Amino acid sequence: MRWKPSAEACASEPQRADRLWRGNQPAGSPVVSEEQSDLLPTLDLRQEMPPPRVSKSFLSLLLRVLSVSLSLIGDVLVIVYREVCSIRFLLTALSLLSLFLAALWWGLLYLVPPLENEPKEMLTLSEYHERVRSQGQQLQQLQAQLDKLHKEVSSVRAANSERVAKLVFQRLNEDFVRKPDYALSSVGASIDLEKTSHDYEDANTAYFWNRFSFWNYARPPTVILEPDVFPGNCWAFEGDQGQVVIRLPGRVQLSDITLQHPPPSVAHTGGANSAPRDFAVYGLQVDDETEVFLGKFTFDVEKSEIQTFHLQNDPPTAFPKVKIQILSNWGHPRFTCLYRVRAHGMRTSEGAGDSATGEPH
Repeated sequence: MRWKPSAEACASEPQRADRLWRGNQPAGSPVVSEEQSDLLPTLDLRQEMPPPRVSKSFLSLLLRVLSVSLSLIGDVLVIVYREVCSIRFLLTALSLLSLFLAALWWGLLYLVPPLENEPKEMLTLSEYHERVRSQGQQLQQLQAQLDKLHKEVSSVRAANSERVAKLVFQRLNEDFVRKPDYALSSVGASIDLEKTSHDYEDANTAYFWNRFSFWNYARPPTVILEPDVFPGNCWAFEGDQGQVVIRLPGRVQLSDITLQHPPPSVAHTGGANSAPRDFAVYGLQVDDETEVFLGKFTFDVEKSEIQTFHLQNDPPTAFPKVKIQILSNWGHPRFTCLYRVRAHGMRTSEGAGDSATGEPH
C-alpha cells in the first residue's frame, strides 16, 4: 500500500525546508524571518512612492483660522473707522492741531532770531580776537575815567566839606520857615512873667545846691525866645496845662505861630510825651485885658519838629503881646516842655491897627 503524506506533513514541509536552508547559512549572517521577508517588497514599494499630501482636515483648519483672523481684522477696521469718523475725534484732532500750529508760530516769532540780526559776514578767528582786544582796551579806558572822576569828586567833597557844613547849619538855623520872627529875644521880644505859668520844680530829685540860683539847672521861660534848640534846653511848667505871654518888639499884625520841639529820636527819655499837644493862641491889646482869639491847633510830634500854624486874624489886627495857652501834652504826667515859639506877621507903626477889632475872649 502506497503511503501518502498527510495535510499536516504537507504544511510542515516548508517549515522543514526553511530550517534546512537556515542551517545551510553560514555563521554570522543575519537571520531574516518570514514576516520580514514578506515586508521587504512592501518597503521597497513605499520608498518608490511619492511624498504624502496634506490631509483635508489640516486644510480645513487653516482656512478656518484665516477666516477668523480676517473677521477680527475687519471688526477692528470698522471700530477704527467709526472712531475716526466720530465728532469727538475730529474735535480733538482739530484742537491738537491748532495747539501745535500756535506753538510752532510762537516759536518762529520769539525763539528764532530775526534774519536781519544775523551777522552779514563771518569773522575769522584773528578778526574776532582783534575786536575782543579793542573792546577790552575801551573798557580799561572807561575804568580809568571812572577812577579819575571818583578822585575828583572825593577831592571836591573834602575841599567843600566845611562850606557844605556851614550851609547845612545855616539852613537848619533858618528852619525852612523863611518868615521874620518877632518872638526873638535878639530883636526885642521878652516874657511877661506876671501872666506866665510858674516854672516846674522837682523837689524829689533836686540836689541841695540846685536850690541856689547859680546852680539851678532849670531853664527860665526866656529860653523859648532863643534859636538854640537842643534836648533839655527848654522851659518846663508843671502839669499839662499852662500859658506863656510874649511881649513883641512892637505892634505886630500876627499871621502865623511856629512851635518847635526835638523829635522823639533824639530825646533822652526815648519819647516826646512832654511836648505840647493842643494849644490856643490869643492876641492881647494894649490894656492887657482884651484878648482876641486867634485859633486853636494841635502840635503833632509824629509829623515834624517844626510846625507852623496860620492864625485867624481877619481883619488883620496889630497886637503888642501874644499869649500861647497849652491845653494838653502828649502824656507826661508831671510837666510840659516848650522849646521855641515864633511869632510871624507884619510890624506896624504905633497907633496903626487900633481901629481893627477882633473877637474878645
